[in-house]
Amino acid sequence: MPLPDGLQRDDDGTTRCGWGHSHPLYRPYHDTEWGFPVDDDVRLFEKICLEGFQSGLSWLTILKKRPAFRAAFAGFDIDAVAAFGEADVARLLGDAGIVRHRGKILATINNAQRARELRDEHGSLAAWFWRYEPARRPEPIDWPTLRSLGRTPESLALSKDLKKRGWRFVGPTTAYAFMQAMGLVNDHIAGCDAGVRAEQQATAFVRPG
Repeated sequence: MPLPDGLQRDDDGTTRCGWGHSHPLYRPYHDTEWGFPVDDDVRLFEKICLEGFQSGLSWLTILKKRPAFRAAFAGFDIDAVAAFGEADVARLLGDAGIVRHRGKILATINNAQRARELRDEHGSLAAWFWRYEPARRPEPIDWPTLRSLGRTPESLALSKDLKKRGWRFVGPTTAYAFMQAMGLVNDHIAGCDAGVRAEQQATAFVRPG
């Protein structure tokens, strides 16, 4: 039987969203990360920063460079990045392993400072970000609906609040990509094996805060 639009089946019988087949790095990312709920502040901070670096680029470009980003930005430790100074900016601008965009580098340092404030106010980044989780969809998403997404009431509200708090490179599309990746929404196509596991984890997940 043909698979629904947007899905592909691997030789081992695994059914994935089509993009999860398109590059070897995408398979583990799709199968174990994208859409699975996250409550770890470091991972949440890393992801919102990397989504900002992705602006104008492909996620594959960022995924290939993710190890270099982690090395360059102290593992995305919020306090460490918040303390970066001009010497660090110069170091980062000379690091060919990352995206050498001065505005995005400065935004990441700024966002670490804003993340520290938000964490101190709410106890954790996770407690604050998960306030923007929309109601779970009654049915798994289909390919045409997924293609139409990118800006939702929740991503607009998240982006607006982050900007109000002084964050940079956090537009609504970036906010929605963050929500997809960190499991605030499950946008695996209906019939995707990883999507079933992501939904099971979301059901058992204890929302922070």
